[in-house]
Order: sequence, then C-alpha cells, then structure tokens
Amino acid sequence: MSDEILIERDGGVATIRLNAPERRNALTVEMAQALIDACDALDADATVGAVVVTGEGGYFSAGGDRPTLAAAGERPADPEEYDGMSTLYRSFARVGELAVPTIAAIVGGAVGAGMNLAMATDLRIVASDAQLLSGFIPIGLHPGGGHGVLLGRSGNREATNALALFGQRIDGARAVTLGFAWEAVAAADVVARAQELAAIPGADPALARRTARSLRIELGPPAISWPAALELERPSQMWSMRRKDLAG
Repeated sequence: MSDEILIERDGGVATIRLNAPERRNALTVEMAQALIDACDALDADATVGAVVVTGEGGYFSAGGDRPTLAAAGERPADPEEYDGMSTLYRSFARVGELAVPTIAAIVGGAVGAGMNLAMATDLRIVASDAQLLSGFIPIGLHPGGGHGVLLGRSGNREATNALALFGQRIDGARAVTLGFAWEAVAAADVVARAQELAAIPGADPALARRTARSLRIELGPPAISWPAALELERPSQMWSMRRKDLAG
C-alpha cells in the first residue's frame, strides 16, 4: 500500500490517514487507488467496527491534485485520463461504502473533492476554525464526484447552493449549525474526539456493520418509508436479540 495512505488500529477502530501534507493531502490517481485498497482491506477484516478518516500535516484534504486535474483537462478523451478521474471518483464512493460506521476528522480545511471525501462518511467532527468550501466555481471547474448529492444529503438546499453555486466558505462552527458536521472542537482535539466516538460501534464490529447498512438504506437518498424500515430492521434486530440471549 502507498505510504500516502496510512492505517492505524486501536481495538475495533481503524484510522485512515491521508499522508501527503506537502500538497495538503490532495488526491492523485495513485493515492486514490491506495485509498480504495485500504478500504477493501478494512472491509475484509471482520474485527474492524469503525473507521476514522483524517489528514496529516494539519489539513484534511485540498481535493483533487491540480496537475492531475490539469492533465485530464488537456486530454479529456484519453482513456488513461478518463480512467484516472474515475478512480478519483471511486475513492470517495469507496469510503462511503465502507461496511462499518465512518467519521471524518477534519482539521485545517476541506476543499472541492476534499468535501466529497468528508461528506462520504457517516459523521464529521471538525475543528472550529477549519475552512470548508466547495471551491469548484471559483477556479473555473464544474463540480464532480457527486458533489451536489453529497452536500445536499447533510446540509439544506440553501447551504448547498451557497457553497457550490456562490463560492461561499464556512468554518467548522458554522458547519455544525448548517448540518454538515456533528461537533466542532479545538483542532488539537479533533482526531481524539472522532476516535472516542468511533470506539462505541468499534467495540462490536458485527453489530456496527449491520446497523450501518440498515441506516444507510433507510436514510438514502432516497429514504425509504417507515413501513419498509420496519421490515428492513426486523431480521437484524432479532439476530441481535438471539445473539445477546445466547451470550447469557
């Protein structure tokens, strides 16, 4: 695995660290593929019950690597460049598909595709002074990677449009008020707080995986109806009851 993607383990909690601080953890094709591979490895390990995603060097992610994007713009019909962009998109989706509950621990900032990566997780803990922005329109690019859906499923329409259409930026404290994050804390405490929360589902990986799957199906988008949710949850809840009974 690339040294630009690091994995740490503490019991049932795994922490993925983006490790390219010299470019503020902007994703190259190779780094995106390494992130995909890391997710595959963690899903294959049944002892992992939660994952925290964060960035080294005091910054979460500046999105897609500028030279990588420039090369794709110069040769958009080139199969290699087209596949490379697909790998970047796939890396966000793969984080969102992790079988376990996921938390983004955001320090410094998240821009463009870095916002995609953050919003792909189930929960976000953010530094109060971190800067979050869409960043596509101000540099002359159309958003990519499902940016609108990822923003809109957490924040409301007004906030999503302010970021993606009008180039506005928000700090971590405001991200909480707008629904883009769960909690804003001091930058030095972000990762520890995320890991503290992750330890709760991390203590029971089998239950965490089943519950994460159910909630994601229920919440969508699109969300399912309450009657459908009753039937969806029934077998897994009864499985948990039986397991608890057998354990005494």
